[in-house]
Amino acid sequence: MQHENKTFFIPDIRNFIPEKIKPWILVVFVIVYQLSGGIYLASVSEMTGSMALMQEDIMMAGYASLVGLALTFTFMYRLKFRFPIKTSLLVTALGLIACNLISMHTHSLPLLVAVSFVAGFLRMWGTFACNTTIMLWITPKRDMSVWFVYIYFLVQTSILLSGLTTVYVSYLHTWKYMHWLVVGLLLLVMSVTIVTFRNYRSMKKLPLYGIDWMGLFLWSATILSIIFVLNYGEYLDWFQSGYIRLGVVFGVVSLALNLWRASFIRHPFIELKTWSYRNVWLTFILYILVDLLLSPAHLFEHIYTEGVLGYDALNAISLNWVVILGFVAGTLFTYHVFALRKWKYKTMTLIGFLLIIGYLLVMYFIIDFNLPKEMLILPLFLRGMGYIIIAITFITALVPVPFQNFFQSLTIQAFASACIGALLGTTILSRAFKLIMKKNFMLLSANLDHVNPIIKQIPQGELLGVLQQQSIMVSLKEIYGWLCLLGLFCLLVFSLKESSLRPKALHPKFKTMRKAINHQLKKDSLSE
Repeated sequence: MQHENKTFFIPDIRNFIPEKIKPWILVVFVIVYQLSGGIYLASVSEMTGSMALMQEDIMMAGYASLVGLALTFTFMYRLKFRFPIKTSLLVTALGLIACNLISMHTHSLPLLVAVSFVAGFLRMWGTFACNTTIMLWITPKRDMSVWFVYIYFLVQTSILLSGLTTVYVSYLHTWKYMHWLVVGLLLLVMSVTIVTFRNYRSMKKLPLYGIDWMGLFLWSATILSIIFVLNYGEYLDWFQSGYIRLGVVFGVVSLALNLWRASFIRHPFIELKTWSYRNVWLTFILYILVDLLLSPAHLFEHIYTEGVLGYDALNAISLNWVVILGFVAGTLFTYHVFALRKWKYKTMTLIGFLLIIGYLLVMYFIIDFNLPKEMLILPLFLRGMGYIIIAITFITALVPVPFQNFFQSLTIQAFASACIGALLGTTILSRAFKLIMKKNFMLLSANLDHVNPIIKQIPQGELLGVLQQQSIMVSLKEIYGWLCLLGLFCLLVFSLKESSLRPKALHPKFKTMRKAINHQLKKDSLSE
């Protein structure tokens, strides 16, 4: 394709479009794809009432979308080498339109989960088709550290913008307006694609032969089973429920089948060897740890801002702008010191963890009943900056993995970063908060009798509410404190570990990748 030329251009787009505008068209397309999805979790409270579903049901569909997205990494280049970008854009946009229309009108949970899974797959396919076309525009040297700075900034910022847009649009009338807005944007993408793109091929297409579709199904079953158990565990009282026990058995059996098949079939969906690379399993574990430290953002911030401070949905979601500023600062910092100056992976990891610990420490000290909104700017800024630094560093750390296993390693990391990590952290903290809340409620109420002078200062009907709020505040501080200690312990361990690795990996040329895949396909056909 155009990547072999010294002067960057996009032959997939017709010549009447100026070359300087062509890449920006694809950047806009990426933003539209990132705004798209089967459902939009920012409007979960409105959807539960309108669709007669529980919050756990909506969350299950949302995580199913992320599973579909994560699994696409393993064979996304096969899709690129099989279909021209015009076909990919039209198919994904039309499919996402159908997913949005179905999501608005269905009341069937299995159908909603299935549609969301497909929407995640189509969303990643469309995003990848656009981004790989402009790779040399972003980094002419194919420097992966530069490339992932662009990718993560655009993706993470778009996710927060999607939440902001959903709440703002839903506030005007109903949550369904967000779906109609996305449908309109996708129709615009299709219209621009039909008018400005052409079916261009510089090389012969490669078939989709050799993809382990059974492995795709089994890994989907494994991850969805884990999500089901973590998502519904608290509601169904964990192992007191037959559904949770069945989910655990189903997940264990599907995982065992995955590992067993990978030991003898020629091209498993995820090879066992992929798990053996240090950068793969280490970043997987570290992502779980990072998500645990950041889990208050998914659980406690909502409880605190709406339950204690009394913010409405618009005020609560407006804090996303502060996180976006943190993303901008973290991206610029990472680009200059990591992508350009090639600072060590260890240094960047330490900086990211320091910022996350700073977020936890500030929240621990500032939590109060009458906290001004402006006081939340610093911790949320630190959280956004720390997370984007960690995310870019961890995904770049996978680049040394051999080409044959690299995209499988991306899927494995996405299992932790997108599918399981945040939910596992939220589940652990939710359980801990429930237990600590009970303990603090009993401790605080032990001395509240008629002899205590505090009783006279509180109206009779408000005593229980005041006690409940005070228990929430004490419990939040206690958990933030424990997370700070955990983060400091991890920081100490990282400081003792020596590492001199720096980001020095380049993305292979598309021609080289095609030759490798084609050679493997010919080898497979001869062996049969």
